[in-house]
Amino acid sequence: MMKPARTKPPRRALAKKPSNNGQKDPVGVYCRVRPLSPSDQECCIEVINETTVQLHPPDGCKVNKNGEYKETQYSFKQVFGTHHTQKDLFDVVAKLLVEDLIRGKNGLLFTYGVTGSGKTYTMTGSPGQGGLLPRCLHMIFNSIRDLQAKRYVFKTDDKNGIEVQNMVEALLDRQKRDAQPQIVPKTPLSRQKPEPEFADMINIEDGCKVEDIDEDSVYSVFVSYIEIYNNYIYDLLEEVPIDPIKPKPPQSKILREDQNHNMYVAGCTEVEVKTTEEAFDVFWKGQKRRRIANTQLNRESSRSHSVFMLKLAQAPLDADGENVLQEKEQITVSQLSLVDLAGSERTNRTKAEGSRLREAGNINQSLMTLRTCIEALRENQMCGTNKMVPYRDSKLTHLFKNYFDGEGKVRMIVCVNPKADDHEESLQVMRFAEMTQEVEVARPVDKPICGLTPGRRYRNQAFKEELTRRLEERGGPVIGESEEQTAIELLFQSFPPIPSCELLDANDNQTLPQLIEALEKRRRIRQMMSEEFTKSVTSFRSMLQDFNGVVAAKENIAQGKVTEKERTIISQKSEIERLEKKVKTLEYKIDILEKTTSIYEGEKRNLQQDLESQQQKLQRQLSDKRRLEARLQGMASENAMKWEKECERRVAAKQLEMQNKLWVKDEKLKQLKAIVTDSKSERPERPSREKDREPKVPVRSISPSPVSNVPPVHSRHRRSHSAGAERWVDHKPSGSVETEMIMQPHVPNSIKVSVASEKALSKCDKYMLTHQQLASDGEMETKIIKVTI
Repeated sequence: MMKPARTKPPRRALAKKPSNNGQKDPVGVYCRVRPLSPSDQECCIEVINETTVQLHPPDGCKVNKNGEYKETQYSFKQVFGTHHTQKDLFDVVAKLLVEDLIRGKNGLLFTYGVTGSGKTYTMTGSPGQGGLLPRCLHMIFNSIRDLQAKRYVFKTDDKNGIEVQNMVEALLDRQKRDAQPQIVPKTPLSRQKPEPEFADMINIEDGCKVEDIDEDSVYSVFVSYIEIYNNYIYDLLEEVPIDPIKPKPPQSKILREDQNHNMYVAGCTEVEVKTTEEAFDVFWKGQKRRRIANTQLNRESSRSHSVFMLKLAQAPLDADGENVLQEKEQITVSQLSLVDLAGSERTNRTKAEGSRLREAGNINQSLMTLRTCIEALRENQMCGTNKMVPYRDSKLTHLFKNYFDGEGKVRMIVCVNPKADDHEESLQVMRFAEMTQEVEVARPVDKPICGLTPGRRYRNQAFKEELTRRLEERGGPVIGESEEQTAIELLFQSFPPIPSCELLDANDNQTLPQLIEALEKRRRIRQMMSEEFTKSVTSFRSMLQDFNGVVAAKENIAQGKVTEKERTIISQKSEIERLEKKVKTLEYKIDILEKTTSIYEGEKRNLQQDLESQQQKLQRQLSDKRRLEARLQGMASENAMKWEKECERRVAAKQLEMQNKLWVKDEKLKQLKAIVTDSKSERPERPSREKDREPKVPVRSISPSPVSNVPPVHSRHRRSHSAGAERWVDHKPSGSVETEMIMQPHVPNSIKVSVASEKALSKCDKYMLTHQQLASDGEMETKIIKVTI
């Protein structure tokens, strides 16, 4: 029997921390221009003022349509030129982020630019010129130096949370840590001398600290270091056992979401550090494991995005100012992420192949996803749309989703190289930076107040110091547990030794008196010590009474101040209530105005929709009209071409017909000429019978040659058919033989001629020729040929 499937209970949606009345701050974008290297001669970036840079196109660059070079200017929150130091950059960009970190607010700082533009130098620094990261560490530990909790008082869990432990649990964890064998040497608790590799980087003489820090809380710093390589996340602090036979590749990590909907790297190593040297030592070990390579543009090019995360946990002290308050709700966790992005690059310049080509493709793809997310955020905020932001397309954007959708300050440093070869890449970087400045992030809220009396840490310290001073004045210094045991041993040694109690003789009169004397001395010493102790107790009691009196007086003073503060708070509360009422009234008015505005906007949208529909209808009608006109024009042109072709065809056919007719007339005229020429010969005689007996040879009619002596007939001499009866030219050659046929042709109005002449042909409309020739059977054959002139 199958068990019913367990249904997972729905997860309760946890609300994010409210922001300060919906206030937002734009992303702070700063620009840093690195010095031009000696090998580069031409510079394409010029710093105009503290907030503006100008890009000049290099020689040989394409010009505008008007034939001029296009120079563009870009504005930032502040521009740092070649004369600015690392401290100048830190004071403006990162110092406020560290102050917010200690006050319980999140922050994100990342460097962006093409490869070889100085991003890693800006973040890490060089010997003698510490970057932003060591300066942030120095400022943090310089501010919380005397306020740090002991190790393992704060303990991280596997779900991106922090737990607080009591002193006993923390002590057990410390002993367990010291007892465990370490595969690699542990990071020391304190280092007197840092490693020579980075000693000059963290030797910051002009360090600063946060003022007005909460001195009634304890702090602990946890660091973690990851890299995003080929869109996979790797832990740079993870200690993997070295197997020389079969080495294991590093395992990638996955992103998860905690109960507050914040993204974190599951299974990432978090190290608790207590000094700047220790924290930078952890960073340096991870830095050695980061993937770098030599390319055509950079000798040590970063092939991955690195993220160094500083997590600060703080919790208030209890009412006595002695121990940490054991309430998880009172723990405040803030995080500062320092991101060194890999530089965008073009493969045709770096000449990358194989794995380097794949790395460059993944780097460019992740940076393109970052740009797409920024564009979507900007469009949603400026146009009021709800376009989905593709955070999940890249591990980089998915990890920092909370900073853009949640709350916290975001700062970006755009690093540019002024050399002419990077002009096109610098243009793209500048455009992205200019667009990023228009994105706004919710302003973080201040951490909640625990409600305990402020100044309790120093009151506890003052009480201990006063108690120690008075004890030293009256009875010696206060001793600890180990010193108390030593004092007791010395006390027992100060007593006179007890003599031997063994009686060897019944007449021994010395042993018992000596024993009695020693015990008497011990009794007197004990009595003196008891009296001294009584005096000490009395003095201590009087001291406590005096101290209680002082404390009571101070409490009365404090109570008076508290009462005065309460009165001030009450007056401020009444003022706040009045302002809240005013705010509610204004909100009500704003609601009415918003409703009115929404109604007008709805009407406006309806009118706009109607206008758009009418415009679309008009556009459709115009397009239909244009299509119809084009169609009619096409049909007209097609018909014109068709009729033109038809006319050409008919003209060609008519010309061909006329040519045929002319050819026929020419042929007839040739025959006529031949007949006329033959008619001048003698009249044919009837052959004899002897000729009849001879074999008969058929006579073929040969077309006469064209008549050259017959003049052409001009059209102006032709008579119209409607002018009267038709007139004929009856041409009978002079040698024609009269026949006695019954059917003789009768031609009225004819002009009988024996030889054709131009004069006779010009007066008549038709022409008739009587032609006689000898047939094949010896008989006379007569033909009558009629021609219309």
